[in-house]
Amino acid sequence: MGYWDLEEGKDCIEKTWITTKLGTAIGLVGSAYHIVAFQPESAIEALQRATKGTVTMASLGAIFGMTTCLSAQARDAPDDPLNYFIGGCASGVFLGARTHSAMTGTSACLGLGLLAMFTKAGKKEGWKITGPPEL
Repeated sequence: MGYWDLEEGKDCIEKTWITTKLGTAIGLVGSAYHIVAFQPESAIEALQRATKGTVTMASLGAIFGMTTCLSAQARDAPDDPLNYFIGGCASGVFLGARTHSAMTGTSACLGLGLLAMFTKAGKKEGWKITGPPEL
């Protein structure tokens, strides 16, 4: 089952597991590109960079998945896109804490929150980015 197949506000552990796996995969790919683009001086440095990037992205996925699900339960509004904004914002705040920058945290909160909220709203309303237009 995929993320969108699970009911909102339920199966929080499974939803968090899916978002954590997705974050880990994105972190691995991003780390690989970073290591290729900026050659490390040693294998240890490459491993440290890969680990740092991958763990950060996995953490963002886990925070997003759990916060979104718990917000849906606490607010008793499972299909509300605001839950996704809250989850994206929580991930952004973690990113700001990770970088020790309030500006990074604030902008990541707004950026990730809005991206997640519009993704949920688009999914809910059937928005399409690609494909032939429907008449």
